[in-house]
Amino acid sequence: MKIDAVRGRVGSIVEEVSRAVVGKDAVLRQVAAVLLAGGHVLFEDNPGLAKTLIARSFARVLGIDFRRIQFTPDLLPSDITGSHVFDRDRGTFTLVPGPVFANIVLADEVNRATPKTQSALLEAMQELQVSVAGETRALPRPFAVLATQNPIEYEGTFPLPEAQLDRFMVRLSVGYPSSEDEAEILRRRAGRTDEEVELRAVSSASELVGMRQAVEGVVVDEELMAYIVEIVARTRTHPNVYVGASPRGSLALLKLARAWAAAEGRDFVIPDDVKRFAVVALAHRLVLRPEFWGRQTTTQSVVQSILDTTTVPKVS
Repeated sequence: MKIDAVRGRVGSIVEEVSRAVVGKDAVLRQVAAVLLAGGHVLFEDNPGLAKTLIARSFARVLGIDFRRIQFTPDLLPSDITGSHVFDRDRGTFTLVPGPVFANIVLADEVNRATPKTQSALLEAMQELQVSVAGETRALPRPFAVLATQNPIEYEGTFPLPEAQLDRFMVRLSVGYPSSEDEAEILRRRAGRTDEEVELRAVSSASELVGMRQAVEGVVVDEELMAYIVEIVARTRTHPNVYVGASPRGSLALLKLARAWAAAEGRDFVIPDDVKRFAVVALAHRLVLRPEFWGRQTTTQSVVQSILDTTTVPKVS
């Protein structure tokens, strides 16, 4: 697929999803970029802000298989990956695939499940495969996990460990709608007879794979790669940070910058592409020093301060 075609297709996808999700085009384009880059999304925001709706709408518009898993404390790893069931006719055990065998998997309220259950997603997110009782099966392509968690409810939850947070390419916040957008949400609901918005599929699994292949052809200047490396390296030496971003963070920033460039119709990356995703791609990978817990210092502000003080390369 040509870069110009990627731009047009991304525009159509975001336009169709925005029929269900009002006033959040910037977030929708970020999610589209993550899907182009082959990554996973963690939505962290208050309840009722369309996190689940975004995941379901993208699956419908992309025309790909979708599964939703409601994470609860009693959820078991086999409820995600599947399990072996005895087949009387054949006299053998066969693997019954779990809901993780889909193109887009919504892990709703992922921090409500126990760490053992959360870890069932690790192999799927990193290796794109699932191992059950010694049998390994590849997941369908494309594959992406869109997880949600609420930042205000901690009772009965199990915070995601750093190793699992690192598997998410970005952590996004949807945010409350403006008064005008909220009024538009009400007008649209009053104007239809069904709760759900009927969305049409404007793409397919094979087309998304083709768009991902086109992204691989986007050129990144050596100076821009050095710029990414410097930003990530400074997270490791920042005085407020105990654990900085790993090379996985550098790779995420590179992939996202290329995906955004392709979505904009460019076959080359510019510094603004890197800056656009630095905070959402790196902040969740940092661990602040204990003396800064509970203060106004956040990992987001740390990454932003690094961006503000890092020399931006001039790329011709």
